[in-house]
Amino acid sequence: MKILKNDNMLVGSNAPLLIIAGPCVIEDFETTRGIAAYLKDVTADMGLNFVFKASYDKANRTSISSFRGPGMDQGLDILHRIKQALGIKLLSDVHHPVEVEAAAAILDILQIPALLCRQTDLLTAAANTACAVNIKKGQFLAPWDMCHVIEKVTASGNNRVLVTERGSQFGYNNLVVDFRGLKIIQQMGTPVIFDATHSVQLPGGAGEKSDGQREFAPVLAKAAVAAGADGVFLEVHPEPEKALCDGPNSLPLDCLPKLLKQLIAIRKAVTTIE
Repeated sequence: MKILKNDNMLVGSNAPLLIIAGPCVIEDFETTRGIAAYLKDVTADMGLNFVFKASYDKANRTSISSFRGPGMDQGLDILHRIKQALGIKLLSDVHHPVEVEAAAAILDILQIPALLCRQTDLLTAAANTACAVNIKKGQFLAPWDMCHVIEKVTASGNNRVLVTERGSQFGYNNLVVDFRGLKIIQQMGTPVIFDATHSVQLPGGAGEKSDGQREFAPVLAKAAVAAGADGVFLEVHPEPEKALCDGPNSLPLDCLPKLLKQLIAIRKAVTTIE
């Protein structure tokens, strides 16, 4: 299934694992570029498909005082400069239809945040671009409910759709992953990405900000690939304890080579048996 801009990357059961990775939010140009360069090199050495993710605005932070990022104009400029320098593909969140045109001029994939995944105007605006659309499954939706969300994009003429599973919330600052959902969504005809780091987030668990259990992210990532996920979404940072957003559930960069090698081995085993 060809889903990315310019039709030059395959995502699906017969393709290399897709890795969507980067910091939760753009903190500054140098930090963001450094992370992107590292990820490009690591994934290229392993033959993995790679898309760099960093948000220019995190509009759904817990507290009004939380760091949101540089904003759309400055953030897209930073991402554009990184794309030109490194020749990588980009993904970032869009929160409102008015953002879509400017974002689509820079990005390869427009991401619909989980809490906005049923916003019809946002979905159709994203669909009416040359970009692929990555829809994060709402924490409040059952897997089979995503068929209606996907249809809002495909009915607008865009079949380059990804769905990202990021756990279900039952309150009490916790998320639970049901791996049956990966297969259920794949049967709708779209590749499924597993968000390993947001799935170990503890929303609002630290009072004015979210907490997380990053030590479990590799466990869930490996389980998801074993269950047939077409890709893995990872938030990473050189020093997660100092990250300005989602540090508790972000992985340190130096743990990635080992984890990615494990994911490749699991993917190979699963596809060989199939």
